[in-house]
Amino acid sequence: MCGIIGYKGFRDANELAIRGLKKLEYRGYDSWGVALKHDNELKLIKKVGKIGEECEDCFVIKDARIAIGHTRWATHGQVTETNAHPHTSSNKNIAVVHNGIIENYEELKNELTEKGYYFKSQTDTEVIPHLIEEYSKDNEFEKAVQLALKRLEGTFALLILNKESDKIIAARKASPLILGLGKNEYFIASDIPAFIEYTKKVIFLEDDEMVVINKDYKILNFEIGKEIKRQLVKIDWNVEQAQKGEFEHFMLKEIFEQPISIKNTISSRIKDNKVVFEDFQLTDYYLGSINKITIIACGTSWHAALVGKYIIETLGKIPVEVDYASEFRYRNPIVDDKTLVIAISQSGETADTIAAIKTAKAKGAKVLSICNVIGSTVPRESDTTIYTRAGIEIGVASTKAFTAQLAILYLFGIYLAQLTGTWSTKHLTERLDFLKKIPEQVESVLKKDKDIIDCAEEYHKKTNALYLGRGTNYPLALEGALKLKEVSYLHAEGYPAAEMKHGPIALIDPNMPVVVICVKDDSYTKIKVNMEEIKSRGGKIIAIATEGDQEIKNLADHVLYVPKTSGLLYPFLSAIPLQLLAYHIAKFRECDIDRPRNLAKAVCVE
Repeated sequence: MCGIIGYKGFRDANELAIRGLKKLEYRGYDSWGVALKHDNELKLIKKVGKIGEECEDCFVIKDARIAIGHTRWATHGQVTETNAHPHTSSNKNIAVVHNGIIENYEELKNELTEKGYYFKSQTDTEVIPHLIEEYSKDNEFEKAVQLALKRLEGTFALLILNKESDKIIAARKASPLILGLGKNEYFIASDIPAFIEYTKKVIFLEDDEMVVINKDYKILNFEIGKEIKRQLVKIDWNVEQAQKGEFEHFMLKEIFEQPISIKNTISSRIKDNKVVFEDFQLTDYYLGSINKITIIACGTSWHAALVGKYIIETLGKIPVEVDYASEFRYRNPIVDDKTLVIAISQSGETADTIAAIKTAKAKGAKVLSICNVIGSTVPRESDTTIYTRAGIEIGVASTKAFTAQLAILYLFGIYLAQLTGTWSTKHLTERLDFLKKIPEQVESVLKKDKDIIDCAEEYHKKTNALYLGRGTNYPLALEGALKLKEVSYLHAEGYPAAEMKHGPIALIDPNMPVVVICVKDDSYTKIKVNMEEIKSRGGKIIAIATEGDQEIKNLADHVLYVPKTSGLLYPFLSAIPLQLLAYHIAKFRECDIDRPRNLAKAVCVE
């Protein structure tokens, strides 16, 4: 949530900051702003609404070489220009942008108010520049910032300018912040797309660290004042991957990228009909000693985790629990050194998942993370990581990350089966052969986009929808409903199909479309009965079915077909029409698909 960027170098800092903020729009925002150092003064631009729109004066200053910018997603205070960042000190010398929440801001505000400081905004952030100003009375800029940081409780990624200095100071605590290193220029941002067109050399800051950027840079632990050396990381994706290309929206582009993202995720990990994970830090001895797996995740990743439970229990025959990361640490979870905890996060910066990892490790568990972003916080906090290779995902509604996560979970299930000998080599080889066909089969589903558009056009004016599935298709029902809610703002609920008779059946009527995932797996016969019950009550059915199934046409009003595959792999294929259905309904409803209201790509605060 929120996006920040800072720049110091030889380019037009104003234009670069605004361009960088545009590239961070997917993180979600309602207002934005930039602070520039120009002619030894701080110049501020603060606006509500879309970045750069109705802002003829935004690009007037061309010769500033230092800037910080921010997109705000409101937490404390309404959406107004006054509450937009940057916020300044009383003497107008210091400007601050902030991503996160200062939990003790009321205490600090009262303290500063008693000392004569006046607050213009309703935000928690405004205490920071005032606090730095207070400490600047007896200390130079860098020391004053360090003293102020030690007073802040909560989460933050901060960029700080002082008109009396040519430095940018940045700091983080439980909120992502990345330093980009160019030739005679520096970038600092909450996410790499903000500056990827200028450099691929980055350093990921850790908690309690601040970086001072001047002619060079230095990284300090602000709690103890000790200088730190951090490893340089080379980013392996390019600027083209962060652009829409021929597609109207990032969400559609990323849906259509799934054949290649799945292939990239699995191809190098299957060798001689066996699953092999490079740089895997968990020994076979350890994996053979565990008696339980707990998977923690949020949102779409949680739905992938639910599918993973079926996969791992079926293939690896190890009991699996799935927990919301946001609830995990609040219920005193029963995990120990015999429990493997798997943490799933696309961004690697999900605050609840990071906190859950720390809880699990404190109880003695090993943590394996599944993540898409190299160097992010989740992998750094984990004992080992298996990276999805989906490439950058910008659409707020996650699509290709979901199927890439499924691919890793399926590979890991087979890896455990290889280790424990729960299935014959022949059986596991057949499972891998089915998996290898998935990218091509996904491609074939994408070619049926026209059928999905026709279906979306008929139902986009409905206000509610029910999604049903059994077995591995139940998490897909949850995911399909979530996608519809996220991008079209329609109410939708996912249920296990058998639970329909325990309440939701009361909702069935001609105005309630029901999406039923009824592929030919072990649950097929049972779910057809549920469809009969819907039909007899006048419900409208959109069916996700297996190619060649003509019988289903007698029960459904619309049928969207997917190729035949092995039972555990149907979620890869069923996900595609569900994603496209949500996308096209949202498009018919003229929704802001890549930037859904109130949502952010990475939820970096609780």
